[in-house]
Amino acid sequence: MAQASLKIDLDAVVANWRALDARSGEATRTAAVVKADSYGLGAATVAPALYRAGARAFFVALAEEGAKLRPHLGEDAQIFVLGGHMAGDAEAIRAGRLIPMLNSPEQMARHLEALPEAPFGVQLDTGMNRLGFEAEDWDAAAPSLLERGIALVMSHLACADEPEHEMNGQQLAEFRRMTDGMAVKRSLSATGGILLGPDYHFDLTRPGIGLYGGRPFEAALGVATLSLPVIQTRVVQPGETVGYGNTWQAERITTIATLAAGYADGIHRVLSNITDLYAGDIPCPLRGRVSMDLLTVDVTDLDEVPDTLDLIGPYQGVDALADAAGTIGYELLTALGPRYNRVYSEQTG
Repeated sequence: MAQASLKIDLDAVVANWRALDARSGEATRTAAVVKADSYGLGAATVAPALYRAGARAFFVALAEEGAKLRPHLGEDAQIFVLGGHMAGDAEAIRAGRLIPMLNSPEQMARHLEALPEAPFGVQLDTGMNRLGFEAEDWDAAAPSLLERGIALVMSHLACADEPEHEMNGQQLAEFRRMTDGMAVKRSLSATGGILLGPDYHFDLTRPGIGLYGGRPFEAALGVATLSLPVIQTRVVQPGETVGYGNTWQAERITTIATLAAGYADGIHRVLSNITDLYAGDIPCPLRGRVSMDLLTVDVTDLDEVPDTLDLIGPYQGVDALADAAGTIGYELLTALGPRYNRVYSEQTG
């Protein structure tokens, strides 16, 4: 088969969730962020595994994501929509029993008019200047919203992956200023915030990237293995070039394997000539440019060319690959395309 395989270890996802849950303490519930199709790994399969492990609150970005997720979770699962209540969302929110995180007076008016009895949460801007009620608007809206009953009040940290950054303390203080004394459940922290310690945990934490094996949760287990099939091998003579633009030239007799994946599958073109793929623990350099559907890899030093080589796996995690690409693990995971055959493993239910 020429289809590349993306293997997802559900036990590792669950172990990462449990580890982050343990860091949050018994008084704090631990949710799971499964937006962007569980960061590219398949929310319809990942979220139920987390539900079986005990997660009961899930976060998506859009109402459409929540509507697709609802049939895969138990009746008692809460699905929060970070983007709030947008125009046209009312039916999806109602049918999916979703909880929009209202971000503005406009969303508040839309939700209360369309679905006056439906639950909602509120997102506050504590300095990130991205989503959420500004302080002045919150002061005006809070009395009536609190009277109706708010499922959750949350904000989001801008610099949680930098523990010493002064912005963390500033946002914590502002979140407390905006919410202390209110009889409402609160949430401030995603993965990075959990690692900042109990002052940041409140009633609910929202781990995302840490579930999927990425920084800043350095203790996370690896979750994804991306194995690319070898379509063909050829011998390249010294002086010959490989790939578009002649960007790599052989200095020795070289065996080149052509693999079935490329930038159409989320393998960034910037990785051309600068990263390795792995045959077990043996690195094999990527030679020439990443093209739309193909990679060319130097396998000269292997005793035998395997059927597949790993771009992401135990010897090169998603963050190591992201470092080579000059980006972050989030971007690499969420870019993994639909052509991969996603294969799930799970030993425990």
